[in-house]
This record gives sequence, C-alpha cells and structure tokens, in this order.
Amino acid sequence: MVGFFRSGNLASRVFDRQFLSPRPGATVNTVRQFYENLVPSYTIYDIDCPDYSFRKFTDDGKYLVAFSRNHQDLIVYRPIWLTFSCHEECDSHDLPANAERFDSFFKQLYSISLASSNEYICSLVEVRRIGAFCREDDELFLYSHGQAAQGNSFLPGIKQRLLSYIFRKTWNEEPDQALRVQHLKKKFYFHFQDYVDLIIWKVQFLDRRHLFIKFGSVDGGVTRSTDQNLAFFAVYNMETTDIVSLYQNSSEELYSLFEHYYDHFHANPQNSSHEKFISSHSNSVHALDQLCTIKNKASSSSQFVKKMMASLPYTCQSQSPSPYFDLSIFRYDEKLISAIDRHRHCTEHPIKFISVRQPNVVKFKIKPGSDSGGSDSRAKRISSFLFHPFFPLALSIQQTYMQPTVVNVHFRR
Repeated sequence: MVGFFRSGNLASRVFDRQFLSPRPGATVNTVRQFYENLVPSYTIYDIDCPDYSFRKFTDDGKYLVAFSRNHQDLIVYRPIWLTFSCHEECDSHDLPANAERFDSFFKQLYSISLASSNEYICSLVEVRRIGAFCREDDELFLYSHGQAAQGNSFLPGIKQRLLSYIFRKTWNEEPDQALRVQHLKKKFYFHFQDYVDLIIWKVQFLDRRHLFIKFGSVDGGVTRSTDQNLAFFAVYNMETTDIVSLYQNSSEELYSLFEHYYDHFHANPQNSSHEKFISSHSNSVHALDQLCTIKNKASSSSQFVKKMMASLPYTCQSQSPSPYFDLSIFRYDEKLISAIDRHRHCTEHPIKFISVRQPNVVKFKIKPGSDSGGSDSRAKRISSFLFHPFFPLALSIQQTYMQPTVVNVHFRR
C-alpha cells in the first residue's frame, strides 16, 4: 500500500495529491496530514490591540468573538490576514510596518452594546425545574393531600430519587436475606446523613432526556482541589424522573466509560465538519496510548481516577477543533496546552509541538507572554489560547495581576 502525503516538503505533498487517491472515507484524515507542514511558524509578541476579552473563534472560522472588560459590549472581528508570504524566501523580508497592530490581522465588524444599568438583554423561559419537585404536578399533589403544612419535613424530590436508588442498589448487592439487613446498616444507614447532605455541584446534558449530575459535599464545592473530595455522578432521566445510574468519583466502571466513550461526554455541533474530528482517547489510538502511559505512571490508581473524573461534567463549547491538537499528528504537553479551553498557569519556556511521525522533530513552538521573558516570576500569571479551526493562526493571551494583558499572534510566515 502506498503511503500518502508522507513527504516533509509541502510542494511534494501537493504534487502527490494530484496523482494519488486516499482510501474511501479517509479523505479528511489524509488532508489533515498537510498540517505537518502548515504550522504557525512566526510570532508577533505583545501586539498593539484593544483591551478586550477575546473568547472564541466561531466554528466556521469566519469570526472572532470578544467582550469588553465590563461584559457590556459584544465585539465581532473577521480575520483578514492569515499568513505572510512572498515570492522569495520570507526570512529575508521584513514584515510590513503595520504588522504590530491587531487591526492588521482582524477587522472589526460589529460592536454591540448588550446592556446598561438595569436593562434586560434577554428573557429566559423556565421549561422545567428539578430539585424540590421532579414532576410538574408534584407540588399540587402535596398540597391536595395536606402535606405542605409540614414545612421542610420532606426531602427534595431529586434527593428522594437519589436515596431510593442507593437503597435499591445496596439491597440487591446482598442476596442472602439473613445478611441483607446488616449490609444495609453498614452501607446505607450508616452513611444516610452524608447522602442527605449532598448538594449538586454541576450538571450537563448528555442528550435531550438525560442529565449528568455531579453531587458532592458543601465543603468540597468551595475548595480548589475537588479531586480529593468524595463525589457522586448520577445519570438522571428527566422524563421518568429516575436515577438511571450512580457512580463514585473513584469508580473504575465510570473511568472505563470515560476512556472508551469520551466523545459522548461532549455535545459537539454536528453541523460543523471540523468539530467532528476533535481528537480524544476514544477515537484516536495515539491519544489512548498517551492516556495509558499517564495512568501507568500514577502511584495510585484510585487517585488517578479521581483526578480524571474531577473535570466532569464538561462545559459546553470548551474544545477547540484545531488540527494542531490532533494527537495523531502532533504531541504536546497537555498540562500546558490542550484542546480544552481553560486558563492555565503560564510557563517561562515555549510549548513545543512535536511531530508524531518524526518523534524528534519540533514542528513549531507557542510562547505566551513577552518575548524578553523579563516579567516578575513571583507574580501569578495565567494564559489561554485561541486557535483558528483550520488556519495556521492562533492567539496566546497572558494575564498577570495588576499588569496589562499581553496578546501574541502566532501565524505562518
């Protein structure tokens, strides 16, 4: 079988594409191999840009969305300068004088005021409330039977479902009738008050019928290291109002589902051709191998599972579809950068993107912050990254307490 697009030369790959055809169904994956050569190879540090909060490239790559610092204005930009090229070697040519300006790369299209003072910007309609009551007529049922006068003697509806599920599960664990009562005392009644005190930490939709709910203690909800606290994950059916399944955050069964069905924990837009190819350990052998390596290095399997489960449930729109995060093409340190959009501690050294096909070849580097690196190392610095869905264009944003934000533009030259 002929290997397609394996040359390190971009012109050679384009030439091969004219004469060779990929296997059926593998066209997109084959085209993505071009990104080994199309990388953001140049950086403009601390570009002159407005003091906005840049949030996301749209899925089609046509717009960059930003908000004003007071979150009262929405600003939309269009990328207009995606790369720098010339007839000869680009290294011998200087960039234009206006390259240091943000508006050379992005053109502002809109600036819309969202709200001022007490102005309403939208109206949200309550479709269903889940908590004290799980069904729409639960409250009416209680009032009609005179139970409402008892005040707070009843547990909330969602808590009743949770306790009922735990009781039935504990009951069925012990088949011996003589030992079942003792088993219930040890596994259920002894921890009954702990179950009652659980609160909802976070919720996400799995589909239109099921919610993925994370329960935990009140103290654990306000601490930073949530992976060290006991938590429970429940799958709740909104139509039947039943708890379908329940797992502890140290459950190997839940981790197995997370490992093999990772994509089901993300509700990615199906109408975006780029979102469908987000690399994960459930669809990429390279990502799975990297995850298994981290797991094997962990000193405690239980602590590793808790650490992985701490990120659940996921936030919507939190992954970048950029091919530079495709683990079948590039390797990088996921502690410093990844497809998941969140703030991270800034590093003094550039983040390396290494070729998977050539393990010793660094394809490009991304360095947040200033080029000099002379900032105070004692100051707490966080960085975030915005990658274009398919062009070799990225923004790195470094924020330091009581200092101006530093925005770098990384593009192909």
